Amino acid sequence: MSKHGELPELAAAVLQPGFVGTSAPDWIRRWLGDGLGGVALFARNVESPAQVAALTAQLRAERADVIVAIDEEAGDVTRFESRLGSSRPGNLALGVIDDPLLTEAVARDLGCDLATAGITLDYAPDADVNNNPDNPVIGVRSFGAEPLLVARHTAAFVRGLQTFGVAGCAKHFPGHGDTSVDSHHDVPLIARTADELAARELVPFRAAIAAGVKSVMTGHLLVPAYDAELPATLSHRILTGLLREELGFDGLIVTDGIEMQGVRRRYGLAGATVRALAAGVDAICVGGDHADEQTAIELRDAIVEAVRSGELPEQRLRDAVARVRALGAWTTRTQKEAGVTHGSQPPAGLGSDVGFAAARRAVRVTRGEGAPELPIVGVPHVVEFAPPRNIAIGSETPWGIGAPLSELLPGTTAARFAAEDLEGLGDPAGAVLAGADGRPLVLVVRDVHRHRWIEDALTAVLAVRPDAIVVEMGIPVTVLGGLHVATFGATRACGLAAAELIAGANVPEPVAA
Repeated sequence: MSKHGELPELAAAVLQPGFVGTSAPDWIRRWLGDGLGGVALFARNVESPAQVAALTAQLRAERADVIVAIDEEAGDVTRFESRLGSSRPGNLALGVIDDPLLTEAVARDLGCDLATAGITLDYAPDADVNNNPDNPVIGVRSFGAEPLLVARHTAAFVRGLQTFGVAGCAKHFPGHGDTSVDSHHDVPLIARTADELAARELVPFRAAIAAGVKSVMTGHLLVPAYDAELPATLSHRILTGLLREELGFDGLIVTDGIEMQGVRRRYGLAGATVRALAAGVDAICVGGDHADEQTAIELRDAIVEAVRSGELPEQRLRDAVARVRALGAWTTRTQKEAGVTHGSQPPAGLGSDVGFAAARRAVRVTRGEGAPELPIVGVPHVVEFAPPRNIAIGSETPWGIGAPLSELLPGTTAARFAAEDLEGLGDPAGAVLAGADGRPLVLVVRDVHRHRWIEDALTAVLAVRPDAIVVEMGIPVTVLGGLHVATFGATRACGLAAAELIAGANVPEPVAA
């Protein structure tokens, strides 16, 4: 065994840094030649499938087995389709339909698109059981609140995604669903007993492992039932004791973004990286905010120094590198066996037929007394209430139904209000209703139950216009309005499905709630 001579190359192998730009920068190419194991793509790296294919070809030219990762949930969280919005409905919509074969088909369709673009690891599916409706960061990203439902769809997603050699990644271990804190900002506390966690949070992860998932992403979560001191990402008890030894997972363990405040605030980037590797992590995801060579140097050098000082056993680092290389070899081999041709994507913006079909199947309609009829008669005015954005969802990703309704019903007008737009107004309903006189009115919300200002505004408007249609694109906990349409996601596919229903396009009737 080399006494530390190989350490910089080994340390680079466990990093998955991000970078800026739509082509590979010089430093990334150089690092690939020096052992870098992978990269993480973000929305800033994506313009079109063809452009991504060209980018990944640049990366493979430097290292054939490079892991090219992306956070593509095929839902509200999308990087591959961030500029248009996802042409698939997302997990909650698939859970509502509860057809695992459809979920598998949607994931297989996604896997084909990603594989032909040269992507080899997808940080999906989200395997969290979202039993807390006030969860600010998971919500519609989860398949639902029932463990067995989430488990069967997690397994189906894994099977479909991995068909074309794109490794799945069940997240956020050991479960981010039962929290009202976002780990981007702080450390969520999961205050459940070990028995409760085994009966709920761990069920989908067991299913993912049984389905052959190639990787698992850690959550920056404090779970005292397992470890009262360290968040899961840094916990040997959770990653090695629970995930490896008890659940029997032998694939790649990757961190959630190591720069997230859930671990960075207390331990720093370098400290969190070293502690994560010592706990059992194999790959460090970094670069959402720190997408520069200096950050990569800082983390690589910290790993090297930790091995030299004895803080991180060299064999632990070598084991991590072996798993990185094994995953790279699997994706290379499986994509070849599946006949994947890099760069053969359909034209940008074509979208997923199975995804749009799934979004239509997910729509649910609740009718109250005096509900207006569908389709509407006339050209509508659309009002969208915009809550603070979930940080996991890119700010560039569009949502709503104003745009698709305008295409289906030319002359449609739309307005969007944030909380600050209505603050201090004596008559918020009057401001919202401007432009809606004598026209059908469509009110669009996301998670109205989590935003009192939206509920108050909606109630005021409905008192004046009880004939308004309410479209909920989040979790429909609070059902308001005589005619309530739930899409269970805010993707492009979900928006189109709702717009088609309202406009009377030739689509199947939704299932009544």
